[in-house]
This record gives sequence, C-alpha cells and structure tokens, in this order.
Amino acid sequence: MESFKALQDSISAALVSTTRSATQLSGADLEFQRSFDPALGAALDAQNARLLQLAQRLVANAAASSDAVGPKLPDVEAIDGNWRGVVDVIDSLLEKADTSLDEYSGVVKRIVPGAGQVAAAPKPRFANTPKTLPKPQLLFEHAPNNHESGGFRPLLTSKPHAKVPLEECLKTFRDKDDQEQYPHPYQTEIDTYEYPPSMHEEVDPQPPTPLEASTATFVDTPEELALMLAELKTAKEIAIDLEHHDNRTYIGIVSLMQISTRERDWIVDTLKPWRRKLECLNEVFADPNILKVLHGSYMDIVWLQRDLGLYIVGLFDTYHAARSLGYPGGSLAFLLEKFVKFKAQKQYQMADWRIRPLSEELFNYARADTHFLLYIFDNMRNELIEKSDFTNPEKNKLRDVLLKSRDTALQRYEHPVYDTELGLGSAGWYRMVSRTPVQYTPQQFAVFRAVHKWRDDVAREEDESTIFIMPHHAIFSIARSMPEDKAALFNAVQHVSHFLRVRGDDLIKVIHDAKSVGDDAPDLNQTLQKISDLRFAEKEQSRSLTTATADQNSAPALQIAPFIPSLDTPPLRAPTSGFWGSLWGKEASQQKRLMSTLDVNLAVPLPPLTAEIFADPSSLAETPKTEQAKPTFVPKDERPKEDERSDIFIVKQLGGKRKRGQADVGGEASAPLADQADHIMLDHSEDEKATRRAEKEHRKKEAKLRKQQRRKSQPSDQPPDDGEVLDYGDGGAEDEQPFDYASAPSVLRAQEATRDREKGSGKKKKDKKKPQGFNPYAKLTDAPRGLPRANKETAGRSKTFSS
Repeated sequence: MESFKALQDSISAALVSTTRSATQLSGADLEFQRSFDPALGAALDAQNARLLQLAQRLVANAAASSDAVGPKLPDVEAIDGNWRGVVDVIDSLLEKADTSLDEYSGVVKRIVPGAGQVAAAPKPRFANTPKTLPKPQLLFEHAPNNHESGGFRPLLTSKPHAKVPLEECLKTFRDKDDQEQYPHPYQTEIDTYEYPPSMHEEVDPQPPTPLEASTATFVDTPEELALMLAELKTAKEIAIDLEHHDNRTYIGIVSLMQISTRERDWIVDTLKPWRRKLECLNEVFADPNILKVLHGSYMDIVWLQRDLGLYIVGLFDTYHAARSLGYPGGSLAFLLEKFVKFKAQKQYQMADWRIRPLSEELFNYARADTHFLLYIFDNMRNELIEKSDFTNPEKNKLRDVLLKSRDTALQRYEHPVYDTELGLGSAGWYRMVSRTPVQYTPQQFAVFRAVHKWRDDVAREEDESTIFIMPHHAIFSIARSMPEDKAALFNAVQHVSHFLRVRGDDLIKVIHDAKSVGDDAPDLNQTLQKISDLRFAEKEQSRSLTTATADQNSAPALQIAPFIPSLDTPPLRAPTSGFWGSLWGKEASQQKRLMSTLDVNLAVPLPPLTAEIFADPSSLAETPKTEQAKPTFVPKDERPKEDERSDIFIVKQLGGKRKRGQADVGGEASAPLADQADHIMLDHSEDEKATRRAEKEHRKKEAKLRKQQRRKSQPSDQPPDDGEVLDYGDGGAEDEQPFDYASAPSVLRAQEATRDREKGSGKKKKDKKKPQGFNPYAKLTDAPRGLPRANKETAGRSKTFSS
C-alpha cells in the first residue's frame, strides 16, 4: 500500500512538471529561437526524435493486443497520419487506468463469484504457457496430408458390432459431382438401430457427484486406455465431448476427448503419436447396447472419423432436445445453468488445447462438459416424454429428436477440395463474397480469386490455418487496392504474418499475373448468378429424384445423370420482394375482392359477411350460382291493405327516430330489419303524397306559433327554452330539432363570443371568473410527466483522483 502510494506521488509529480514545461515551451517563440541560435535548433530536433521514439514504443506496447497500428517510423508525418489510432490507444489506456484506480480506491468493487459457484475464477493468462508451441502433428505416426483429393477412405482396420462386413463398406460410389466417394461404414448399423425401451420411460434423474468431491483420470498411455475401455463396456450410458484446435493446422486436430459415466470421468489425450490406437473405442462407441449422449455433435462426428476412425451408433444429441423443447438457449452452458446451476467459464472454450501439461483451469473446464451431461439427459428425456403424443407422429417430440440424432450420426467427412472457378466448398471463396456486399471490377475480382487461392496453397503447404496466414479482410483490401510492390502490400494488409513477409514477392507476382488478365476476367455478378442457377438446378434435381424414388430404397452406389439447368431459372435478385408470398403476385385487376350484388337498399343492414365475399374470382367462376327468386309484379287492386301486410317497412329519414303512435301489427313491425324481406314497396299515390305534404306544413306552422308564444310569456331572467321537439309528421313528435350553427358557441374565440352574446342580451356577469370556452388541448395536461433531465458532467476532477 505504501509503495503504491509513493509510486503514485512520483508519477503525479513527474506529470505535473512535464505539463508545466510543455506549457512554457508552447508559449515561447521556438521558430525565432531556432533561427537565432542554430545550436538550440539541433537540441530541439534531438529532443523531438527522442520523444517520438518514446511515444512509438508506448503506442506499440499498448496496441500489441488490439487492432490499432502505430506509425511505422518515428516521424512527425507518420504520427500525423496515424493520429486517430494513437488517440484510440491512449483513450483505451486511460480507461483501463481509471477502472483500476477505482477498484483500488474502493469506489467500484470487483465481481466476486458466489459461494455456490464451483468453477474457478477466470485468469487473464495461463501460468507457464509458452508463446509458441511445437506442432504435435509433426510427431504423429500418421501425419496429416493436406493435399489429398478424392473420397476420404475410412481409417478403420476392423469393424466391431458389424452387420455389414468392412470389405463391403469400402466399395466406392460416384456422388452428384461425379466424384469417387466411400460410403459411411456404419450406415446400415445406424439406419437399423432401435433405441432401448428405457428411452420411452420416465425415470428419476440420477444426480451427479459434486465436481469438487470427485476427480478425473487423465489417459495418456496405452495401459490406461485399456483400463478405461474395460470399464466403459459395463456402462449403459456414456457422455462424450471433444476439444478441437484449428488455428495452427489446416484441417484441425482433436486435442482432447472427455468421457463420463454415472460414476467416473476420463480425460483422454488425443495428441499422442499413437493416437490411432484409440480406434479400439469403437467397441464401445458402436455398441448398440450403450447409449451415447453428446451436445451439438454435428462437427464432433466428423472430427472423430477424420482423426481417430471412430463412429457412433446410438446417439442422443441434447442440442436437438433443447430445440424441440423450445428452450430460449441451446448451448451447453445454458443447460448447465438451467439444470445444475453451474456456470461454465466459456472463456476457456477458445483456449489452445495443445498445451501440455493441462492447467487446472483447463482440466476442470473439460471435466464439466461431460460430468453433468447424463443428469441433463435424464431431465430432458422426461420432459420430452411428458410433452410427446406417441400416437401422433407429428406431436412426438422424442421421436423427432431421435431421428435428428440419427441423421447427425450419419455425417461423413470429405477432403476439402478447392474450387478455383466457382469457389464452392468449405475452402472456397464464395462464402466470403456472399457474406460481404462488395462490388469489384473484373480486374479486382480476378485479383481477389488469385490471392485467395495463393493463401489456400500456402496454408496447405505449411499446415497452418488460412486465417493465420492472412485474415479475410486483408484479401478484400488487396483486391481493392491491387498493390504494385511489397511496401504497398504491407500497408494494405497492416497485420503482416511471418509467412506473408517471407513470401511477399510471390504474392506480388500472383497479383500482377491476375491484373494482366484485364477486362477478360469473369464478372463478379455474372459469376454469382451462375452459382445461383446451379444451386437452383440442384434443388430441382433433388426434388424430382425424391419424388421418383419415394417408395424405393436408395442405394449408395446410385449414379445420377448430369442435370442441365433450364433457361427459366430465377434470377439472383428478384424484381419484387417475396416476403408477402403470393399476396401481391396477381395483377391489380385480380387483387380486387369480389363483392356480391345486393338487392337491398343501403339503408337496410347488410347481410352477414361470408367466405363467398372474400373468395378468389376464379374459384367463384367455377361454382354454379343458385337461382334467385325473381320479384313478381302484383296489380294494385289485387294487393292487400297495408294493415294486413307484413312485407312492408318504411325507410325512415337519416337522423330521425321511430314514429310515435305507429302500432305493431301482429308483431311483424317490431321485428329487426335484418329479418324483413329484401323488397321495399312504397305504395302511395300522388294525391296521398300531396295531402301529407300539406299536413306536414300545417303542423310545422302551428309548432312555430306555439314556440313564439311560449317565449313571449317566459320571464326574461330565465334562459330561453329551445328544447321543444317539433312534430313534422315524418319522424314523429320525438324528432330532434336541427342543429343551429348560428347560435352555437365559437371554438376559436369562445370567450369573445360569450362576452358579445351577454352584451347583446343585456345580461350582467354574476361571477368574476371569465367564461371558459372549448379548449381542444385541455386533455394534454393529463399525460404523464417524462423522465427528469439527466445530470451533465461538470468540469473538474473525477471521482478517481479525489484525495
């Protein structure tokens, strides 16, 4: 504590003195002093060079583990050109120093793991870890060959638990690309495998032994391998997991294997020169009486075949179970947290698993991947059984998981073949271009493909990953700039690897050769369109083949004739969006909904909406229409009287009410309008209409006279009564009076209108309050108040440096 305090005081004093000196120097006229005294100019240049070198070393050390790149030479122009990167590095350093000082002073506390968390706290670096590790693949008895082509021949020397002999499984066949391939040696055994009956029965989950109360056996000798194999043969379920390394090798290597039973854990070293002897584990892995539980085993199945010659029969993948059950997460860390309350330290997932001996952190992390997996399997199996309907295949979640696990176990490894023209496959360039919205000229596209091919060749030759040779963004930068020499090449790449620095001349020659092709090189968009056409043709071919052989068992040696793509394949970019499906696929004339013709006036309620109204016009055209009864004309003399008819209703005036005194004849007049007939019959003669109009005018004049007399007899201190309802004969005595817009209060100038009306009527205001008119914004005050204004930073020292 005291030593740190002294160090802090000395650094603060040095910074204060340096800042004062820099301030004094900035206030002096250095250019005048330099011209006045040449010796002073030389001394200033020497100090500038020294300060630039110090800044260069500080920035380089600070940016060692980041993407920031310092200036190449200690020059003022280089500092100015890379000033933004220098500022980023300094900001990062200041933030780290600020955080560290806050933790030291107690303002911010470190996050301490809970008492129930078993996993060890992550450490920034592993103890005794060398910066460079020797490649273990150089010591293998069977070194990997990165230049192999054709089909991958299985590594099996024997086939335990076989239903088909190994010799029959090594017969090749031709794939869709007319390439020779080897079939899956355990395809028959996996296809005919039947899961044990216990899989469909709920059982009580067996809790695992606490991690701190158990230990794992590290298997790194043939003798320990034999002991482990003998004990695994007695188990009913085992859990398996792999740790893979792919940074310093082209195709990758399995670095570690974890195996667990209900009682014990093993950590198998798969980097030993005799690693091919692990093939004996097929006696357990291919045993149909032992269930194998893995999580996310898609790549594990391929890696086991490629490196160790191991195949799994009877797989249960907990990843497919998590997806079938609808869990919000599908990772193993999520399952550990859900079922065991164990938080895995996933920062070790990307560790270098070639390290030997394994550190304690890596060892415990590897154990946890399989130690709890069988307990998780018990819980997920019970939940799948509970949520499955075994009588309905579509609702049988357990069956769905088992089928997906079986398909995963049938995956085959194939050698990565480089496709120069189209860039397809795991090693091609198509995946990079399809995920990046780049637009290249034909010359730039030619450079891109040539650089990508050069990187793949070097990675195969040196047995390194392509990313280690050159990152993806460097290829895009080189193709965009097309450098002419090594200096321009290194400036475009920035992060120059050892292999790129050594082989820089070769890459420049490759770039020049690609640029010499010029405009004759293929276009990027045309090439992508060609790939899209080929993929569409493959889908059509597979669809037709599936339809033709739906009832037949497909043989692995089936030969398929080459498919010629048709000219009507869809373009790479559709002219219209297909997001809405076929909704906007029709013409505008066909998009209009067909509305049936109604025989009833709009004043009558519409009939109930049916599916016929919204149906497709084409479908309605095919459906024969039912014949509707045509209205017949009845002479006036033969018609019954209105009192005896039940098929007549009167269309009343809009806004009017029901007539008073209208008697319901036989209950028919009170029925809803929707239940009445669809015919409106207005049977009135011209004389009757004229008589009714005269009566209506007479009643209107009488009502007006009564209203004027009532106003004259009403006292002046009472407000006028305008609420009388006039009976005009069409709507009854209950008809409402039309709205008087002239006497209505003003909305915009409500107070002035009220004051003018009172002044004109001679009334005096009794209250002192001003009359309140209509306020259209009154309800806006009821809205909730917003958040308070955030406090802004004020000038001065921060919390960190408070004394």
